[in-house]
Amino acid sequence: MLRIVLLLAVVIVLVVLVPRLLSRSVTPSEGSNAPDFTLPSQEGSSASLKDYRGKWVVLYFYPKDQTPGCSREAHNFQVDQPQYAERNAVVLGVSLDSVDSHKRFCAKEGLNFKLLADTDHKVTDAYGSLTNLGLVKFAARHTFLIDPNGKIAKAYTSVDPIKHSTEVLAELDQLQKSGAVKR
Repeated sequence: MLRIVLLLAVVIVLVVLVPRLLSRSVTPSEGSNAPDFTLPSQEGSSASLKDYRGKWVVLYFYPKDQTPGCSREAHNFQVDQPQYAERNAVVLGVSLDSVDSHKRFCAKEGLNFKLLADTDHKVTDAYGSLTNLGLVKFAARHTFLIDPNGKIAKAYTSVDPIKHSTEVLAELDQLQKSGAVKR
């Protein structure tokens, strides 16, 4: 029994720590310019950060379409879409999955915000969110709240998919009330 517990503990440590140790890129710091990007979406069009100048952007990276945590996180962002619109904010999801995978994910989950396909990993890497386990690569669960001027207002590198959307909305309220950036 003790062997099983120890083996389980080692596996948990490896699952949690190894991706962080192997991920070599650095996340952009708060106050810095957000790395620009242009990526295809499930809608068949491309989206660029510059397209959203003047709006708040919730740029969230997630590991994989149609997995439990990612589905839950996307569902919560979907339910909260009216609240984001009230705050002059858009939600953009990014993973290494293909446009076709995003289409299926959106259809299954009823998502109507853009999911962006970063199949060459460049944007995910630029945001310090690429986890590289050798043969397997995926986006770490990170979120960047980008202000209307294109600067990183908040970086989340430890995300609970169940309560994350609520957390981001609260941060948006705080930033907008403090007048950090005019809407």
